[in-house]
Amino acid sequence: MTSNPETAPPAAGGQTPPLGRVVFIAAAAAMGGFLFGYDSSVINGAVEAVRGKFEAGSAMLAQVIAAALIGSAIGAALAGRIADRIGRIRVMQIAAVIFTVSAVGSALPFALWDLALWRVLGGVAIGMASVIGPAYIAEVSPPAYRGRLASFQQAAIVVGIAVSQLVNFAILTLADGDQRGKLAGLEAWQWMLGIMVLPSVAYFLLSFVIPESPRYLISVGQHDKARKVLGSVEGEHERLDARVDEIEQQMRTEHKSTFKDLLGGRFGFLPIVWVGIGLSVFQQLVGINVVFYYSSTLWQSVGINPESSFFYSFTTSIVNIIGTVIAMALVDRIGRKPLGFIGSVGMTLSLAAVAWAFSAVRGSGENVSLPDTQGTVALVGAHTFTLFFALSWGVVVWVLLGEIFPNKLRAAGLGIAAAAQWVANWVITASFPSLSEWNLSGTYVIYTIFALLSIPFLLKWVPEPKGKALEEMG
Repeated sequence: MTSNPETAPPAAGGQTPPLGRVVFIAAAAAMGGFLFGYDSSVINGAVEAVRGKFEAGSAMLAQVIAAALIGSAIGAALAGRIADRIGRIRVMQIAAVIFTVSAVGSALPFALWDLALWRVLGGVAIGMASVIGPAYIAEVSPPAYRGRLASFQQAAIVVGIAVSQLVNFAILTLADGDQRGKLAGLEAWQWMLGIMVLPSVAYFLLSFVIPESPRYLISVGQHDKARKVLGSVEGEHERLDARVDEIEQQMRTEHKSTFKDLLGGRFGFLPIVWVGIGLSVFQQLVGINVVFYYSSTLWQSVGINPESSFFYSFTTSIVNIIGTVIAMALVDRIGRKPLGFIGSVGMTLSLAAVAWAFSAVRGSGENVSLPDTQGTVALVGAHTFTLFFALSWGVVVWVLLGEIFPNKLRAAGLGIAAAAQWVANWVITASFPSLSEWNLSGTYVIYTIFALLSIPFLLKWVPEPKGKALEEMG
């Protein structure tokens, strides 16, 4: 279980860690999570404008939107090894530069393939940030505060999603509700994508005022620097030399898991690896990223005007934050599986309600609409779906993936599970435009079925790590 800061012991040597300094360091590192959330969701506001600008069909448009996920998989696969060679801070700086270049390129594309290329590049930065942020925070945080500080990454992601929707809404308002309206020589959607330069630059600058990970410094023989970093985050005490020795000894005895370690089960992978893959896949197949990538388009497709659709996208992102805070407060209290079960039931009912509401869509083309009752049910259902996802599977899956694997399998197991998550994310993102054109209600029936299937999967195969040491998981 995660230690509780209010009751946790002080740092070694009897001193309380300098919490203000540690919080600043964790928050600065979590800016990568903010950019992760921002970049993942900002495209939501540009989808219809890009469709009109480049006369893109649904299938091609889906590939452009999903292109970032290809880059994300690449960035996530590379980040760990690069960080071990050149350090965690350098990887943050590289990701910030890539984010910045991607934002400028995405705002000024000259063709659809060009925009897709910039999306892939931005995805590389997303993947790098998704790996390096949590790893760095865990390595820098004092043990007594590690659990709470580790949650900064997820909190930053959902805040980034909310801010991107707020910025999109503000830009659309300035453009009189027209996503292709001109503002200072550029169309509104271009400003939406380009404004990510600002947090990217902030991330880059913050990386220069936070220390390198003591674990990395020790790995390259810079023990004096590591000792100074440990003193700055854990408080100066007489056991700093011993702490350096402890970390060095731990690194020497660590088993570096490989892909071969995951094999040996009846169906190729060990059973626990399939559980990790299942958690990742179910998290995506309920359709949560349709909310973050396509919600504006979704609401416009059922007759809601662009400005209102952007507002609903923003309110959904606020609900996402609220749900995440609830999960962070409850995950150690009631356990992972009970929270996941509550979320699965809530998501199933919410998605079923949305599917029913969308079955009443009337008209076609620009004259499409929903009856008032079904429109209200669709809006409420979409928000409650987001709430139940955020307070359960949005957080619980990441907690479980960090806990369910035995120590010797953890790194490789997490890598496979994360890869499965990016693939499932791509499948949902790339398929939604075509599926929604086929049958919007039927699409949500599919998501409902996956939410329902997640219940027996969770109850039968997922272990409950609450109250157990990581060494007990096996």
